[in-house]
Amino acid sequence: MNTFRIKTLLFTISFCFIITKTKTYSAVLNPNLSINECIDSLIIETKAILIKFETSRNTIANKLKYVNRIFLNSSDTQEKVALLIEKDILKDSLKYLDSNQETEISKIRYIKGLQILKILYEKNLALDHHFTSMNSLSEINNMANPNHYPEFAKTKNLLTESREGRRGFLLSDLMNDNLYTSVIHTFISLFNNEKIKGIKKKEELEKIECILDFTFRMNNDLDIIYFESIFLKRNNEEMTLDLEKLFKEYTAPIGYKTSLSDCRKNDDWATIVDNLNVYVNNIEMLTKENIYNSKVNIMQIDIKFPVDRLLQFINRYNIFISQSTKFYEKFGIMLNSYENEDRCAKSIPSEYLRLQENISETIEKFNTAYKPIEINGSKLKQALYGISEYD
Repeated sequence: MNTFRIKTLLFTISFCFIITKTKTYSAVLNPNLSINECIDSLIIETKAILIKFETSRNTIANKLKYVNRIFLNSSDTQEKVALLIEKDILKDSLKYLDSNQETEISKIRYIKGLQILKILYEKNLALDHHFTSMNSLSEINNMANPNHYPEFAKTKNLLTESREGRRGFLLSDLMNDNLYTSVIHTFISLFNNEKIKGIKKKEELEKIECILDFTFRMNNDLDIIYFESIFLKRNNEEMTLDLEKLFKEYTAPIGYKTSLSDCRKNDDWATIVDNLNVYVNNIEMLTKENIYNSKVNIMQIDIKFPVDRLLQFINRYNIFISQSTKFYEKFGIMLNSYENEDRCAKSIPSEYLRLQENISETIEKFNTAYKPIEINGSKLKQALYGISEYD
């Protein structure tokens, strides 16, 4: 192999390696990107990577074709040996490019996956805050029990104070707070109390009739809303724990050991990106030392696996939001089903009206702030885990 061809070969390979060197990403995650914007950005950057490597690959492939033609036409044994060596170098160069391309695409997918994971965690925390505020409204329970209404309590006290001697009976605290025993006892006491005149009894009954009508009609619905809200909250808590576990698996290959909650609390996302840059640099170094090093393949697989798990979680999140929306739409129908709302407007507690507003606002949030990731499933998989779309 003459000196000129050696220099040309080395220049071609060196040039290709320089322009395909893996990009070192800034240790800052854009906090303003939506999940869809992350996916769109990933697709654009992946296409750019493929174009860049394809250019280098074509340069070396054309050189390889040229060497093959010379080899076929050559009759000089020494030249053929040199050409075989040159072909091996070019083939290794192509393999090196393939490895670097895979590493760089895996890296950008990892970065975008990390951004998506961060966004999902924020959404889950916001949902947890919402469910907590919903369930902390002990008014949901209180609304369903007439014992928590001042007018009903006054009527009960009146009957207790006007009890004739030892006639009648008093309920224990436990039974007195029970919806059914308390109401039954109140009615028995009201109609059996001879100290209270009929007109007064009618007046007292009119004061509490809307309270009793509302609590008896809405008791079951309010209980359903309360307990199903708790159910949704616990499901969301499980998702948050699973997301924290996924984060641990996601960052384990690059040697990051801080928990997701601590990472968020300390805004330590930059450290993860730094660790990733070091990890990828190690892959490149091992590849340069030995293109056939099996450890390179293992390291590349290790950072692909968590991305696959992330896809599964995104699907789970979408299902949860869709189900939660249906739950709250049902809650809205329940709360709007009270037949005597106009007639008993003055007796309906303000908490009930506030709960109606909260349900409507929540449905709106499920369709906006918490909405599922509206992106074609195959597109998402190709963007995060495959390149067939760009072949």
